[in-house]
Order: sequence, then structure tokens, then C-alpha cells
Amino acid sequence: MLHILELFSEKGPVWSTADLIKALETSRSTGYRYIKTLHDAGLLTAVRNGYYTLGPRIIEMDLQIRMTDPLLLASHGVLEDLVDKIGHSALLLTAFRDSVLCVGEYRAPQSPENRFSRGQRRPMFQGAGSKVILAHLPHHRLKAIFPRHCEEIENARLGSTWREFRKILGDIRKDGYLLTKGEFNPGVYGVAAPILTDQKTALGSVGVAWDEKERRDVNVQHAIFAVKHAATTISERLIKNQGSS
Repeated sequence: MLHILELFSEKGPVWSTADLIKALETSRSTGYRYIKTLHDAGLLTAVRNGYYTLGPRIIEMDLQIRMTDPLLLASHGVLEDLVDKIGHSALLLTAFRDSVLCVGEYRAPQSPENRFSRGQRRPMFQGAGSKVILAHLPHHRLKAIFPRHCEEIENARLGSTWREFRKILGDIRKDGYLLTKGEFNPGVYGVAAPILTDQKTALGSVGVAWDEKERRDVNVQHAIFAVKHAATTISERLIKNQGSS
């Protein structure tokens, strides 16, 4: 039933009852029951007879997440400070399945509107913010990810074998940050550092990005230091808050 919610997207925001049931590959009676249940819960809403879009309860849940999510609460003021220090837009990411999800952002003045933003997903194997999370995932999770995505991992230059994959991720862990260039947009730099638990596994990452054509005055080392400091601050707050709860 919850798979119905995953069908809705920016390209397909409205679905008919018939198309939902067809996509589910289930019986009409089961499909109608699922749709009614989600509608009654406010997770779907009817826009016209027999057509649905995501419902108002999701908006209500998003507000609850913004007010209570430990990662967002621990990052309060940190992204803003990061932008003030180095003048680049800052992003807060977390792992979601075999990808990363942007959960927080703070935009620098005149920042392009079409950049990665809250609610959007990206591959786990591209971009500084993604790769630093990947490098700090538990060993058993990496073991499961590698065979499922070995081709993507090789294409991302993260190794063609499990041994190479582990070594490259180990180097990222030792550095405590990652600097990339042009992995999503030509000439765009990204630097990110991991947000860690007390067990040194990643809950997420914090990072910034800038276009070398627009910002030739960037002090890369200063940006790296500021991003690492931001990640450490969020990590320490999370650990402290968990210890006092």
C-alpha cells in the first residue's frame, strides 16, 4: 500500500485510480481499499473525481520533522554560520536507502535556485556530500552495497574491486572531508565532512559548493576548515543531546 506514495513525483504529481491500480499490479478491490485507506489518513487527496495527489497530512508531517528531527535541531545556526564565514550555500544531507537526501539548506545571497535542495535525492556515489557519508557507513552495510552497485561504484572511480573500494573509502575517512569538482555541474567545487555518531558511523554530512567561474576568490583550505568545524559541531551536539535524553 505504501508503494502508492512512491509513485507520485514532480513529473507525475497526479494519478488516476485506474493508473494507480495498474502500477500496483493488484486486484481492483485491493487497489480501491489501499487508496481509500491512504485518503482517509490524509496521505492522498482527491483533486477531481478519480484522480489523486499527495495529501495534506504529509505537509503536517514535514512541519513535525522540521521541529523535532534531531539532525535538523543539532544543525540549528550552523549552516547559517557556515554561509557567513565562506559565502557559499550550505547543505545538510543524510543517507536514505542507497542514496542521500538533502534535509536542510541555507542559501548564500544570489545563489542559483536550481541547485540541490531539501527533499531532493542524489546517488550515494557522486558528490562530496554523498561520498563522505558512504565512507563512514558500517562495514556490513558497505558489504551489502558493493555487489548491488559495483558498476556505479567503478564508474564513480571508487574502485573496481571490494579491496579497492575499501581502500578509497578508508582514505576519505582518514582525511575527514572530501573535495570534489565537476561531479554534477562543470566547474562546480564541493567540499563536505561527515556528521558522526559516538561510534564514528555517519548520520549525514554538511557541505558547501561554489562555481569557480563565479567565485575565483575562494580560499579552499579555509572552506575545508570551516566545513569540518561545522560537521564537528553538529556531531557533538547530537551526541550530547542523545546522552541527555
